[in-house]
Amino acid sequence: MSGNGLVSSIRRLINANEQQRAPGPFHQLGQQMVDVLGDGGILKKVIQPGEGPPVPQNASVLMHYSGYLEYADRPFETTTHHKYPQMLKLGRELTLTGLELGLLTMQKGEFSRFLFQPQYAYGELGCPRLIPGAATVLYEVHVLDFFDSGQVDNFVGMSPEEQNTWPLSTLLEVVTTVRSFGNRFFKQSRFEYAKDRYKQGMTLLGNRDVQNDAEMEKIKKALLPLYLNLSLTELRLERPHKALKYSNKALEIDSKNTKALFRCGQAYLELHEYESAQNCLITAQEKRPFDFDINNLLRKVAMCHKDSLDKQKDLYSKMFRHLRN
Repeated sequence: MSGNGLVSSIRRLINANEQQRAPGPFHQLGQQMVDVLGDGGILKKVIQPGEGPPVPQNASVLMHYSGYLEYADRPFETTTHHKYPQMLKLGRELTLTGLELGLLTMQKGEFSRFLFQPQYAYGELGCPRLIPGAATVLYEVHVLDFFDSGQVDNFVGMSPEEQNTWPLSTLLEVVTTVRSFGNRFFKQSRFEYAKDRYKQGMTLLGNRDVQNDAEMEKIKKALLPLYLNLSLTELRLERPHKALKYSNKALEIDSKNTKALFRCGQAYLELHEYESAQNCLITAQEKRPFDFDINNLLRKVAMCHKDSLDKQKDLYSKMFRHLRN
């Protein structure tokens, strides 16, 4: 071994010994953190505060997270490279005890760092080839959104008779959460999943035994966005007949709803029923004369209608010419 190689080896040994004696970076981070449980097993520091209530038990949480070992430059696991943030169900899809307990202290929009001692992380055995035994790990967690799916699971698990014993406010909360799930699937272009969630909300509202006119109005108010969302989802799934069905259901609740009229116009355009499309869009335009989308679609419908008439005229001209010949 050369002199330089021996010196390098000695320096590495000295550095390793110094690291063992000196407090490591996790220890220094821990000095600035809050003890979540009081036993030192989960330490937390809020980097970016959130707002609203904390994540409830059994919620479904939409989040990004990254896990680090001490002295490591790169995470041993991360979700930040995913096209869509992960949505994980607490009590079912999270295997790290510390992460689940930490999430219950977080709010929507919050970004925090956690230090998990081995008993709240990977234990004395660790995870071979990835996590050494008895390792303390650092997690950076960003909660983008969460849904109280525990409440939904409990409510959906009841019979319609049992559901009717609960106050209407509970039903409306559950339907709002179900629709939020649908909206999340829609944004991810998972239209079949979105459609199923919206229809689940419709079913829950349809099972309700309405007691008076005031309750009926609240049911209709909750149904309207579901019909509108279903109409748009069916358009994305290239099912204009079904889109038209749900648009008309929305118009039965609110005959001047511009979104419903616009969806009807879109569906009729796909069905090549240009006059019906124009009628819906002109009615919508009367209510919102400067709406770009309505005016743009009206121009498109007018062009398609003209092209259709020109083709018909050309076809009839050829037919008559053939008869004369």
